[in-house]
Amino acid sequence: VPDSVIEAADDIQLVDLTPAQLRERLAAGKVYLGDRAAVAAENFFKETHLTALRELALRLTAERVDQQLRNIRESGGTRAIWRSGERLLVAVGPSPFSTRLVRWTRRMAYALDAPWLAVSVETGETLPPDDQRRLDENLALARQLGAEVIVVSDRDVASALLRAAHRHNVSQIVVGKPRGHPVVEILRGGSLVDRLVRGSGQIDIYVVPAEPRTGRNRWLEWNVSIISRPQEYALAAGVTAAVTVAALLLAPYAGYSAAALLYLTAVIVLGRWLGQGPIFLAATLSALTWNFAFIPPLYTFRITKLEDGLTFGLFFVIALITGRLTTRIRAQSRAQEASERRATALYQLTRDLAAARSADEVIRAAVSRIADVFGARPAVLIADSAGHLSLHPSAAYDVSPKESGVALWALQHRRPAGRFTDTLPASDGYYVPLVTGDHVLGVLGIRPPDDLPLTLAQRDLLDTFAAQLALALEREQLRVASESARLASESEKLHRALLDSVSHELKTPLAVITGSAEALLAAPAGPHSASLTREIDSAARRLQRLVNNLLDVTRLESGALRPRLDWCDLRDIINAALDATADLRREHPTTVNLPDDLPPVRGDFALLEQAVFNLLHNAAAHTPAGTAIEVTAHIDTLDREAWITVADRGPGLPAAQAAQIFDRFARGNPARAGGLGLGLSIVRGFAEAHGGRIEASANPGGGARFTLFIPWTPHESIPSE
Repeated sequence: VPDSVIEAADDIQLVDLTPAQLRERLAAGKVYLGDRAAVAAENFFKETHLTALRELALRLTAERVDQQLRNIRESGGTRAIWRSGERLLVAVGPSPFSTRLVRWTRRMAYALDAPWLAVSVETGETLPPDDQRRLDENLALARQLGAEVIVVSDRDVASALLRAAHRHNVSQIVVGKPRGHPVVEILRGGSLVDRLVRGSGQIDIYVVPAEPRTGRNRWLEWNVSIISRPQEYALAAGVTAAVTVAALLLAPYAGYSAAALLYLTAVIVLGRWLGQGPIFLAATLSALTWNFAFIPPLYTFRITKLEDGLTFGLFFVIALITGRLTTRIRAQSRAQEASERRATALYQLTRDLAAARSADEVIRAAVSRIADVFGARPAVLIADSAGHLSLHPSAAYDVSPKESGVALWALQHRRPAGRFTDTLPASDGYYVPLVTGDHVLGVLGIRPPDDLPLTLAQRDLLDTFAAQLALALEREQLRVASESARLASESEKLHRALLDSVSHELKTPLAVITGSAEALLAAPAGPHSASLTREIDSAARRLQRLVNNLLDVTRLESGALRPRLDWCDLRDIINAALDATADLRREHPTTVNLPDDLPPVRGDFALLEQAVFNLLHNAAAHTPAGTAIEVTAHIDTLDREAWITVADRGPGLPAAQAAQIFDRFARGNPARAGGLGLGLSIVRGFAEAHGGRIEASANPGGGARFTLFIPWTPHESIPSE
């Protein structure tokens, strides 16, 4: 059963039987009978196979119930953790230690046989290129090891992790051991672990120790946090110089205390736009300039009054506090803006896809929106039934054969490939498969500028775009299939009404013609009259066969055909069909090979005779005069099937027509014989009504061979009524 069918089911009920119980049912003949049961017991019904299948069924049911539980929690708005199963969450950051943390969580999840999530928190702070690259690698490793990767935006890392844990019903959170200075952690309101423990509730917290690091690394991390653009430092120095000029002009009237207020105001105002480093520079320059140019004794760095010394130190305190607060506010603002941009982009894409009225419009809308959001050139490659990719005309760049190979790899493995990945990273484009359930509809490619790499958040957004595009394409395919099915249904209704009407309109006059011809043949008449009468009789019988075929098709289409099963002798069925087609086979020598010990079959004698009649009529009508026809029958005791084969030595059957030859109104060679092409279709319908089938193949040595398969059960295995 495809996964898409299970996902679409409203409810799933598990019927659990142990392998021993299943094998007992097989041995009792409740699954297969006779030799087939013995063969199944040594193959599919091995205890190891049944145990593996049972595990799959239990796991699938557990995953379905877990998803239902999560939906209930989300719809009810509860934040309580329901310990129905284990689920792990690991916090992933740009630290080199995160690699070890991810692998540790993977081992623990494997030991617990539990799903796990890797969560990265975007705080709004701009990471250095090396840290951003390391973060992407850590998350890519987590995804490769089987984690569900989630990226959230929040200035408070602990709050973001707890929110994600409650949303996904996580039972255990894994974090690294804090390595900050205790005093700094106290000023921050506690370490990450402390804040997680305070808000965890029923969630377990695992703290994994990190490798020791040098003081140089700690200094580098602090140094990176205060680095800003050179323009910001220049602005801080320029504003300080301008304030100094203004303070010098006001000094004769307001005194040096007013100059201190001007400097403090400038530092606070600069904190609105500048980072921590430029603010600290502005505070340092302001304090030194105020001390040198305004505090007596002038033009020295000596401070004689206590209040002046306090004011001097206040510059640095205000600078540190202001810089920290403004940096946090701007980081939160950037995170919110990024989140809003992603949500807006996703909403606009969903709106555009919903407004599209064809698969072509869906692809063009997606390509246009992706180009606007990512500033890159997208392309969509559509997969056909054979797994070959074709470039959609809306592509913004030409996909070379090399790039097509990368896209084909992504299609076949259902994983992103190309640039920014570990698979064929030298490619120019990044390729994401368009996956929906069990189907892969194509590949979405994107080629960003060489100097503009895609961040992890952008790749996650692109993956979401690809999922939405795949769903929209599947929706269009289903719509087209539904429309085709509706048209086919209407056409079938029209065909059935036409066949029923024509059949009944022709049946009465044909009966009159046939009766009259038979009366003429019975009465004495001249040679010419007898010849005409035979032609009337032949034509009438031909029309009678056509009408009977139309009636049989009508019964098959309406579902009114119900075989009346009884024990039948295959020899009688074949001989009756041979007698009925004697006139048709006058110019075709016929060989009949039937075993002497041919056992009876359970079927509808009239339907099986008509099926063999149609096969013989088909062989005689579509082969040249003088060619032989061979009829054989056989019982396959292993597969429990009865075979009736009609082979001819005609022009043969092309391999391309072997499947379509049994369709209604299909004819192998319309120029050779008339008819509507219903005979073989009726044979298939009669065979399927018995639970069997009909197959066509080439006859060794030339010609075609048609084999009718009917289920067979030994006579002694059928209980008496």
